[in-house]
Amino acid sequence: MYQISKEFHFSASHQLIGLPDEHQCARLHGHNYIIVVELSAEQLNAHGFIRDYFELAPLKRYIDDEIDHRHLNDVLGDDCVTAEQMCKHFFDWCKARWPETTAVRVSETPKTWAEYKV
Repeated sequence: MYQISKEFHFSASHQLIGLPDEHQCARLHGHNYIIVVELSAEQLNAHGFIRDYFELAPLKRYIDDEIDHRHLNDVLGDDCVTAEQMCKHFFDWCKARWPETTAVRVSETPKTWAEYKV
């Protein structure tokens, strides 16, 4: 199985509504997010790629235009936007465009990652 991945960065705020008031994530806060999209295939295309990385440019545009420097609760329409939920959101967005999508990872801090994969 062949596998590629590409990393994307953005900054955004969110708030995990419903947590106890003393929980730090219950307050409005932000992160410098890292998203990693993984694509896999058993066969390469005629050019020797799973996908040309250039073909992933729409994800960069989506992040820049709709996600970067926004309040994620407003953008994603949820009171509780967790890294896990963001993984699923980005996975579904990518899978609809690139069937080879097999996983999406989201990092909120240098030491934490969430992942959604098939």
